[in-house]
Amino acid sequence: MKVVNSQGGGPFLVWTLVVQLVLCGSGVYTADGTKNCKLISESVSERKVLNRLEPLAHKNITAVTKNGTESYTYVFQLCGDAWGVPRAGVVQLDSMKMEEKPTVIGMYDATHVIGGSDWVMLSYTNGDKYDAHCSKKNRKAIVMISCDRKTDVGEMKVVLEDRDRLQDCFYLFELDSSAVCPAIESHISTGSIILIIGFCLLAVYLIGGFLYQRLIVGAKGMEQFPNYAFWLEVGNLTADGCDFVCRSEKREEAPAYRGVAAEPLEEEPEERDDHLLPM
Repeated sequence: MKVVNSQGGGPFLVWTLVVQLVLCGSGVYTADGTKNCKLISESVSERKVLNRLEPLAHKNITAVTKNGTESYTYVFQLCGDAWGVPRAGVVQLDSMKMEEKPTVIGMYDATHVIGGSDWVMLSYTNGDKYDAHCSKKNRKAIVMISCDRKTDVGEMKVVLEDRDRLQDCFYLFELDSSAVCPAIESHISTGSIILIIGFCLLAVYLIGGFLYQRLIVGAKGMEQFPNYAFWLEVGNLTADGCDFVCRSEKREEAPAYRGVAAEPLEEEPEERDDHLLPM
């Protein structure tokens, strides 16, 4: 709720406080929430959109607008009696004549609602008829509720009153709320979650084991690593297995590629043929 100061001074402030007290004690808090709203054309899709606004139920939201010397206070309640007026969803009060009967802008028993991924447009129809505008048709209130994750219920603003038509005139209000924001989907896959859990368990094992070995056992150097002997043996066995699987046996080299022997070859005995010469 926001109290707006005006040039009227004290009387306006007093009446604004009276507005708050009446709203708090008007007995509009019910347990039905959005079920009190009656849709003009009941459908599952519209009811689903309306249910998104459930966090706004039982809350009175006010807005004040000024136009020259005129000042009006608007009271909006989701599917509840605004300003205590039965079936009124939005009412208008003259800020200088708060004791007068409020003007009903829209009724929550004639509701229409549409919504997108991060917005909902709520319409209350069958309000009081215009006296001289809009062919004396009924008033209608349109409340545009947009996503704002930083606030539960923001400040309601009066955008405009379009009454220069022959029919379908309306009051347009804006309101920010986290109620219409889409749910934030988690983009972490199952595999990523498993990896995160695995790294966390590994960190606990290493840190806890290190502290135990150092503080309880009194180990120094590499002996502080938890289960050092076990992991050393595992490393050796892994290396042996890799050597066994990935390496083949030694092969004999082809004769053409043999190196020259370093030792000198034995000299064959010289055959003497002196006995064949004529004597």
